[in-house]
Amino acid sequence: MKNALLRTPFSAVALALGVLAAAPALAADKSVAVTAIVEHPALDAVRDGVKEELKAAGYEAGKNLKFTYQSAQGNVGTAAQIARKYVGDAPDVIVAIATPSAQATVAATKTIPVVYSAITDPVAAKLVKNWEPSGTNVTGVSDLSPLEKHIDLIKKVVPNAKRVGVIYSPGEANSVAIVESLKKAASAAGMTVVEAAAARTVDVPTAAQSLVGKADVIYTPTDNNVVSAFEGIVKVAQQAKLPVVAADTATVERGAVAALGLNYTDIGRQTGKIVVRILKGEKPGTIASQTSTNFELVVNPGAAKLQGVTLSDALLKSAKVVSTK
Repeated sequence: MKNALLRTPFSAVALALGVLAAAPALAADKSVAVTAIVEHPALDAVRDGVKEELKAAGYEAGKNLKFTYQSAQGNVGTAAQIARKYVGDAPDVIVAIATPSAQATVAATKTIPVVYSAITDPVAAKLVKNWEPSGTNVTGVSDLSPLEKHIDLIKKVVPNAKRVGVIYSPGEANSVAIVESLKKAASAAGMTVVEAAAARTVDVPTAAQSLVGKADVIYTPTDNNVVSAFEGIVKVAQQAKLPVVAADTATVERGAVAALGLNYTDIGRQTGKIVVRILKGEKPGTIASQTSTNFELVVNPGAAKLQGVTLSDALLKSAKVVSTK
């Protein structure tokens, strides 16, 4: 009996140790700091996608992950302040969403891994030298727009369009690069581009108004100032019967006639996969910058009517989403 009693605790301990050994190891505590230049649906979706992917990989905020997020509220100076604060906090990875935040973060550290996201042209933004592995602390995911396909969409929405008005931020490198590429794509299709620069969010409605009588259609790229003030563009478009075609699908519910773009939650999850690789030990400099080719067509017949056009049955049938807003 005595021996049996002595054996029982030992057996229980052995059993417990066996269960612990069989249990999957939890991911070690990590920290990921996320910053974005501004809050709007597309960029918020990127942030949420990153968080979802981290959770799917076993890194859950509040348990084994410190997840921090700050928006610069459209202010480049604030973006730089956030970048410096994050560098002082020394997280395992910094995720920088949109060009100004990414540029500020890359300027602030050469050692902490930086994963950019929703950057149209990371080379033009001088985040990386080319699309190959950078050999530095920087990698990420681009939301490069298919401009030739956007021109084709414009022609389907407004078949007789010859003048494409584009609203963009002249101080954002990616936006300038988009306009230059748009000019080439438009020229190849026998169209011209009419520029309307908007240095600040508050300038966007005025830029839209300047296109009235000068353009047959307004094209809005993935420019954060432009997207943040999108309702101002829609107001002008409805009054002038000037259709708006966009690169950001989230703007269709806000009044764009049509958009061909990326799913930004997917962009976030793609970004999150890179973050997980780094958390597990890979160096950012060995991971090449990535793009996505998963484009979606979203249309809004109601907005089209308010802006003076009717969408063809063929275009409606080819859309992944037909908005009823």
